Amino acid sequence: MELLMKNIHMCHRAKAAVSQITLDEDLNVPDVKPDVGMIIQSRGHLTLEHTRAESGKLFVDGFMETGILYMDDTKERQIHRLDVKLPFEEIISAEGLEPGESVRLRHETEDLNVSLINSRKLSIRALVRFEVSSEETYDLSAAAGVRVDDPDGSTSKASPAFCEKKETFEFLQLEVQKKDILRLKEDIPLQSGKPNIREVLWEDIQMRGCRTQLEEGSLQVRGSLFLFVLYRAEDEKESLQWMEQSVPLEGTLVCDGCSPGLIQDIGLTLSETDLTVKEDLDGELRTFHLEGILDLNIGLYNTGTAEILADVFSPEKDLELVTADETYESLVVRNESKCRAQGKLKIQGANPRIMQICHCSGSVQVDKTEMVEDGIRIEGAMPVSILYISSDDAMPFAVLEGTIPFSHTAEAQAVPTRSVQYTLTPTLEQLSATMSDGEQIEVRATVGLDLFATRIGQKRCIHEIREKDIAPERIEAVPGITAYLVQEGDTLWEIAKEYLLTPRQIMESNGLSSEQVKKGDCLILMKNVRESYRSHQ
Repeated sequence: MELLMKNIHMCHRAKAAVSQITLDEDLNVPDVKPDVGMIIQSRGHLTLEHTRAESGKLFVDGFMETGILYMDDTKERQIHRLDVKLPFEEIISAEGLEPGESVRLRHETEDLNVSLINSRKLSIRALVRFEVSSEETYDLSAAAGVRVDDPDGSTSKASPAFCEKKETFEFLQLEVQKKDILRLKEDIPLQSGKPNIREVLWEDIQMRGCRTQLEEGSLQVRGSLFLFVLYRAEDEKESLQWMEQSVPLEGTLVCDGCSPGLIQDIGLTLSETDLTVKEDLDGELRTFHLEGILDLNIGLYNTGTAEILADVFSPEKDLELVTADETYESLVVRNESKCRAQGKLKIQGANPRIMQICHCSGSVQVDKTEMVEDGIRIEGAMPVSILYISSDDAMPFAVLEGTIPFSHTAEAQAVPTRSVQYTLTPTLEQLSATMSDGEQIEVRATVGLDLFATRIGQKRCIHEIREKDIAPERIEAVPGITAYLVQEGDTLWEIAKEYLLTPRQIMESNGLSSEQVKKGDCLILMKNVRESYRSHQ
């Protein structure tokens, strides 16, 4: 006898942890920069340099790159920028984490506050949230059948009969798991009519509407980068100019094992960007050169069904089944939905009135998710920052900040919460701001919500079968002939197992054409034990 084994390659999130850190730093304004009169706008971008898994801990280090746009305290009220890197080292507790284990680390800057201590010193305070998940790859191993052929390939007449019960289950099989990067390079010419560039004062680069498409052996990335640049012009007045432009984002990655029919769970993160100024063909500073790195965390899956051995018996041998509970995943839902959000932001306090909107930037934060009857309920908010030209000559630029709430239900099959795990990736698809009047701005946005949800299940799998002779008393307990009345829920397979017969033998002796029986059927069961076993009687 030989067990025919089936192996299914799987991956599931084994451990998860959430942690928050606070970065707190006082920054001295460099001597080459003028005194700070007022902070206009600030931004922060977190870069992770190293991660290292140890027993129950994840060591993380990197830096927060903070940009500050400010107005000096001179009579001219000139605009300047400061850039600073705040290094950090953090230990995140993650129960069960093993040394060297592969982890997925997501981070989000929940709050960044830059305040003025005095004209030569600033206070920078940021709250960063980390989500750690450990992905365990493994093979589900289960017996799919029993082979009783002799070594020469023939079926031995002396081999005992084996009666198999099969079951089919759906599963999600891991096909590709890898991390990769896509390098981005783009030259963006200055729009005609704009003066040449002297100095870049502020830039904002955001991904919009990025999607991945699976090809045979490759992965296509499509979307756009939304670029805003505020610069000091190379003219007599050194005027302040700005430009907004959507830059196509396109790229192809080689990905062995990739094919169009697979289910994808891919995280995209714009981890590094660098904007510089270069000369055009005429030698004038009229071109922005953009470089960036797009990090991809790639998981590709395939759905399938497997028929495995649920039980087996022999009327001629006593079989001991060695089993184990195996963990498997099945797909609940993979969908991409969009949610529209809108709201109005109004000037508060002594902030100046709005003359013209220059730029609107935002991000998406998910605050709460919960399983509901028809899917997963998502609640969140979009922190929005709007740079505008003010009506106050003493403060030509100002910023209006606020949050736009949103809620959405992503369709998903209703299942018990404890058995479902999912990843939710929010993206900002579209964002626009229009003036309602001199004190109010209406914001409209479209949020993309990519949901990948799986169900975690346990399956009893047979790993080994041990044979021994049937005990004589077990054989003696079986009547020579029995008239059996089928009860509710009985199957021919279970009846045969109880009376040391095979389903085929019962079918032949009762003239049945199939194994289907129903309540009330009367079956004649005739003892049919091999002579070698009868010798025990």
